[in-house]
Amino acid sequence: MTEEKGTRVERAPEEEDVSRRPRPQGADVLKQFGDRVIIQFNNQTIVESNDAPRMHRGARNVYYEDLSGGRIREIVERDNGVQIVTIRNRYGDVIQRSRITPDGREYVLSYVDERYYRDVDDWRDPGDDLPPMRLTISRRDYILDSEDVEDPDEYYTFLEQPPVERVQRLYSVDEVKRSARVRDIARRIDLDTLNFEFGSATISDTEVQKLEGVATAMEKLLKKNPAETFLIEGHTDAVGTPEANLALSDRRAEAVAEALTNAFGIPPENLTTQGYGEEYLKVDTQGPNRENRRVAIRRITSLVAPVASAN
Repeated sequence: MTEEKGTRVERAPEEEDVSRRPRPQGADVLKQFGDRVIIQFNNQTIVESNDAPRMHRGARNVYYEDLSGGRIREIVERDNGVQIVTIRNRYGDVIQRSRITPDGREYVLSYVDERYYRDVDDWRDPGDDLPPMRLTISRRDYILDSEDVEDPDEYYTFLEQPPVERVQRLYSVDEVKRSARVRDIARRIDLDTLNFEFGSATISDTEVQKLEGVATAMEKLLKKNPAETFLIEGHTDAVGTPEANLALSDRRAEAVAEALTNAFGIPPENLTTQGYGEEYLKVDTQGPNRENRRVAIRRITSLVAPVASAN
């Protein structure tokens, strides 16, 4: 991750401001809600946000380097000597991320072949290359509802299981976030015991404690493999505009990621977040519904990390 020579950039690149990122062909900015930007491309509407505040918190130094092909390398140095190195393409998508320890050991959290992205000028759903999904396991083995969990160890037992089908190739983190078909390869925990007030992304201290079981499971998995990556998905009910709900759901996902890091010590680089608004309602209703105001977690390591994918 650090071998390629780069040119030091003295200020944060424009890509840090998601509203100013260059866009692939056919991508249009629909609206901006604070630091959230709503993008439409290929008949898909998504929300983009900036994970830099989470990644940089507590860092003693952050710097950037220009690489060939419009790529940017970000190096976050922590007080304990650990470096988090991220390479983004010219559109700001994460194509590589590693944690490098003071002894020089590198843990590859996510990786895709840069050559694949070098000439890509539009976004395409990689799930289009996959056949329809056919589950051969029960719903309980595929989606774990927190309200059904009696023993906190169930979270670990569930998360350590492999994907439900063979992973065909490595995907970028952003490909996983944008493709429902690819995401569905990974099992899902629905944190339906976590309550969000209507229109709010705030988590009270009482609600944070409900994350302890899943946080403990993450911690155990990270002890075995420090390169695990977990996707935190935010969702809303169908009240309000779709664009506003995308932004709200993204803030909910970020709030859970912040809580997992601040309250339980899960490293921010092992967490990635994405909001999906009202697109995937758990209860099919257009009215206010607590079950639809939820967050879900998937372990996506096998989709984005080369060692896990090979195994």
